[in-house]
Amino acid sequence: MSKYPHIFSPGFIGSLVAKNRVKYAATETNFPFADGYVSDREVAYMEAQALGGAGIVTTQGAYPDPKGEGKGFKGMMAIYNDRFIPGLARIASVIKQHGALSCLQILHCGREGGVDLDYSLMASVVPQKLSYFKTPKEITHEEIQASIKEHTDAARRARDAGFDMIEISGIVGYLISTFISRYTNKRSDGYGGNIRSRCRLMMEIIQGIKAKVGNAMPVGIRLCGLELLDDRGGNTLEESLESFKLAEEAGADYVSVTIGWHESSTSVITRDVPMGHWLYVSKEVKKIVKIPVMMAFRQFLPHIPEKALADDVIDFWEACRPMIADPELPRKASEGREDEIIPCIACNVCFSRLYYHQPIMCSVRPTVGHEGEPEWGYYGFQKTTNPKKIVIIGGGPAGLQCAAVAARKGHQVSLFEKDPGLGGSINLASQIDEGAVELLRPVKTLQKECQNAGVIIQTDVCMTEEQLGSLDYDVLVIATGALTRKFSFDFPGSIYTPGDIIAHKKKPPITSAIIGGNGVGLGVAVFLLRSGDYNLTIIEESGKLGRDVNPFYLWQYVRLLKERGVKIFVRTALKSISANALQLDIRGNNTNIEVDGVIMALQDSHRSWDSFARKHGKEIYYIGDAKQPRRLNNAIHDGYRLGMVIS
Repeated sequence: MSKYPHIFSPGFIGSLVAKNRVKYAATETNFPFADGYVSDREVAYMEAQALGGAGIVTTQGAYPDPKGEGKGFKGMMAIYNDRFIPGLARIASVIKQHGALSCLQILHCGREGGVDLDYSLMASVVPQKLSYFKTPKEITHEEIQASIKEHTDAARRARDAGFDMIEISGIVGYLISTFISRYTNKRSDGYGGNIRSRCRLMMEIIQGIKAKVGNAMPVGIRLCGLELLDDRGGNTLEESLESFKLAEEAGADYVSVTIGWHESSTSVITRDVPMGHWLYVSKEVKKIVKIPVMMAFRQFLPHIPEKALADDVIDFWEACRPMIADPELPRKASEGREDEIIPCIACNVCFSRLYYHQPIMCSVRPTVGHEGEPEWGYYGFQKTTNPKKIVIIGGGPAGLQCAAVAARKGHQVSLFEKDPGLGGSINLASQIDEGAVELLRPVKTLQKECQNAGVIIQTDVCMTEEQLGSLDYDVLVIATGALTRKFSFDFPGSIYTPGDIIAHKKKPPITSAIIGGNGVGLGVAVFLLRSGDYNLTIIEESGKLGRDVNPFYLWQYVRLLKERGVKIFVRTALKSISANALQLDIRGNNTNIEVDGVIMALQDSHRSWDSFARKHGKEIYYIGDAKQPRRLNNAIHDGYRLGMVIS
């Protein structure tokens, strides 16, 4: 019997029965073609989601209007014309043939749309807050009626394409949500005013779709249960709850509860939000509707939705980012293989890439978007006909990932780590802030994968040339991490590295300067500010702080730095030192600052094994920070790609 009996029990939606309570939630991928047609890449990605064992699989949102006002992403699926039906039917087919219910989401991106236009459409003209928004234009009454028809026609196409269910998106600043929210709806006609009037567009779309497709095809809607827009006049919790009641009144067969807008100034889906935190909102929705309630949002571990289902807080567990990281999450959970689940770490690289018009990728699963390419090994690698003996020095994410892939391909792999435990610099990053301990999860999964693949792992081994020379191997992989840059000036005070402070718990002087405003430098600053009162200065040569930090986390870090009075210098070079005074060149102007300690956060690649490899005639490769100091996703992807190509 499964450890999760509620998750893996049948779920009912309208007249349909899902084999379990897991629903892969819609997310854009930028995999379809720019003209809205479905690509082979998107079909393969969706097939992987269906094969993973979910009871319901939802497509990414498809925009329903021919002008492209609803198009919010360069590679977004379209459904505004019958010519798109054959491509959409391919997705419906691969979902259904693997035993899942197929659900198509209709998405008009509203104020976040018009990606190929010079304007966006919304309920009222309200100043935009985010850089990727286009100039807002108020939708007219005639355009509202046209949009209702576009949504209903889109639903008919979804039915004709063979989908089992339809979902409407009314969240985060998309068109329907701009009507529902007081923040963006200032209209004085029948579509503005009280909450019922603001929900009129939503209700008319639901009613129109139900009339078009019939009761046999369930229709659901994603709505915001908590906007987190109190600072700019958004809906109260009570108003948001009322929108769910009105959706049910209009004929919705299920509702999906979401939290926040893209403009919310409160953390929603980052690691500092405890898993399961937002379930109290779905609990309130459950009290007022009789139709099934679904929710995603920080439910990465199956025991959390299992308890929520048991406690009647939700009816279905929606999984988006966790199933980007591992589409087989449902199957592995049902089979008791939780330690093999590739764990989402809430890095939000997938999400942030969309707004740079790039296909999604995943820090912990390099095969995202490559499911249909056999050489990437999503469904397993073909064994090599030329097995090699591979030595990997370094047991961080890059080394572990390379070892796992190379061993799965049939190579004989030995990995050596100088520390007692595995993880490398992730052991430092995991201590930076609230929730950062989740960064250790992929290390444990990669260790398990290495063990399953037969990798020989030895820790507490500080590899020397003499030791390496005594080993029998064909390929040498250096995954030792970066070197802290040497300080180029004589400084009479104390000089520290990030490892000194985080790993070895050394306390720098209260008044210290951090050289380097990249992710490492910001991480040290956040760690210190959380542990005491420091008078910090950050010195960054480029024009931007935290260029390598995901925007979902950067804004939080910068806010903390400002709140704690950290002095930040960008476009600034350290020119020299006199006594305890650092002499800075700030955009051509000289300034002195006095500090008692210096923290060197700049790093360099680690190329010290080149001469040894040449001397012994060995193949040598560098991966991760040893190749070039970067971020976790680069390390894991480096390791995976090298493991793929060693032959």
